[in-house]
Amino acid sequence: MGEVRKLQKKLRQIENLEIKINLTPEEKFKISRKAELRSRLAELQLQLSGPQQTLGIVGDGNKEKMKRQVEDAPETLPSQMPPASKILKGEAESKATGMPALAATQRAAGGRVAEMGGPQDGTEPARVSLQSGDESGCSPEQLLQQEEAEFSSLKASWEKVRFRLRLLEGHNDIVTSVVAVDNLVVSGSRDTTVKVWHVPTATEQKNLGGHTGGVTCLSAPPPEYCRRLAWSLSLSDKERFILSGSADCYVKIWALSIGQCVKSIYTFNAVTALCFAPEGDGYIISGSDGGKVQAWSWHTFQNCQSVNAHQEAVTSIQSQGPLVFSGSAEGGVSVWENRCSERDPLKLLHHWTSQVTGLSGGPDGRLKLSPRGDRVFLAYGRAWIKILHWRTGMISRLTNHSSITGVTDCVHQTGGLLIGSCYDLANGESSLNLFSLPQCRYLASLTWPDAPRILCFAAWTTGSGDHRWVTGGRDLIVWEQLPTSGKQRGDVTVKRDSRMDSTLLESEGDTEEDEETDDYEDNEDGGAGGGGGVRPAAADNGASSSWLRCALQ
Repeated sequence: MGEVRKLQKKLRQIENLEIKINLTPEEKFKISRKAELRSRLAELQLQLSGPQQTLGIVGDGNKEKMKRQVEDAPETLPSQMPPASKILKGEAESKATGMPALAATQRAAGGRVAEMGGPQDGTEPARVSLQSGDESGCSPEQLLQQEEAEFSSLKASWEKVRFRLRLLEGHNDIVTSVVAVDNLVVSGSRDTTVKVWHVPTATEQKNLGGHTGGVTCLSAPPPEYCRRLAWSLSLSDKERFILSGSADCYVKIWALSIGQCVKSIYTFNAVTALCFAPEGDGYIISGSDGGKVQAWSWHTFQNCQSVNAHQEAVTSIQSQGPLVFSGSAEGGVSVWENRCSERDPLKLLHHWTSQVTGLSGGPDGRLKLSPRGDRVFLAYGRAWIKILHWRTGMISRLTNHSSITGVTDCVHQTGGLLIGSCYDLANGESSLNLFSLPQCRYLASLTWPDAPRILCFAAWTTGSGDHRWVTGGRDLIVWEQLPTSGKQRGDVTVKRDSRMDSTLLESEGDTEEDEETDDYEDNEDGGAGGGGGVRPAAADNGASSSWLRCALQ
């Protein structure tokens, strides 16, 4: 396992180096070894794929520190902060079905119960399931059967799904962020541009140039907040706006219909993460390469708050009702309550360090998060998705790759689905894995030959209820769900990885895998130099270093 980890580190480092424009001879030498390292990793992977290796066990198969068991907190917990209780409105509807589904998963696993010494929140999952059964007039056994039938039906329906892919050509560098607005897709790239695409025709509508550094993040304010700004600018009340953050230290606000920047905010730091908080008058929440979280008024565009929240770059920010979640390169996660005040609107509720999340990865780590109720799904370049119960600090994990050589770059939720991107370091294969929510049970996988690595994701549904997705990385691709008949060459069909069928939510424990650090340092490359030389050096412009920290979010 030690050699496997070293090879994984080296391959992760090479993938990071490949996105650089200017390479030193030392870095070129490292990249030239990619095929050799992949071949060796594949050989070791084959040796480790014997009977002793099973899904859900991390590290040495003989050390069952991570048992294939289910240990998950209830979908909802008693609210500690009354204003934050708004986020539980949607979750309450799924509680009655979510908990029986977890019990069903436990039964499918042989009825084993995780040995964690009892729930930390004082709520018995089994008791919740029983209460749900009483309220619906069904026994727990009937609810379990119903839940299993619904999951089987959902799984069968996804096995028939097809997608047609269309390449959106125009960017000449890595696509770092994508958002969907009506029938438009907006993409940001390291080439410093923001592009607007018309999805039905797969054509570029506008090229928004103005940033002088790589665009690292995008966000789309809700329509009601767009109308307020449009009115103040004497624009149509149907105008939509997009926020873009860049390594040039600016947050820019773009009017999509006219293709112009209507406001620029200088933040004094390279912007690495961004979201819009739709509470009160609205707030722009930005994160910097130095770990700072800042709030900006949507009404005045003035700075309301600046907090040194993290030790390393903020790589992901998401809002959920009155809450804001921030994640950083070192693996820490903070939870904030938006109090909608003119000064210091963000109140820190919880901060969970990398020692709690188990995601210690150093200054060049890349964490992407997606909140759902009392849980936050975390992607951090590993073969699994971490699930943080942000009120208690309890950690679960969900296997997202059937091999230890897989990495997860982003995680997203849409239409009752949890979608995790997956990339295999050993063979370069890329895929999307689909799980049902809230139970997080594996449904299917989507891949195709020579699929590029997926670094960012956006999703929406058409008027007929079909899925449309857009993925970004080296390629910008629109996914359009098709009828089940009339398959054409090149259409992507759903595949099932039988090795993922037994994937379960796992209680978190201390494993050797969790102790893995310094993913981008390599002190044993022979002639390749010492550890200090393998970390991406700053390019000619001063923003390159900050960019590289968030390029593979």
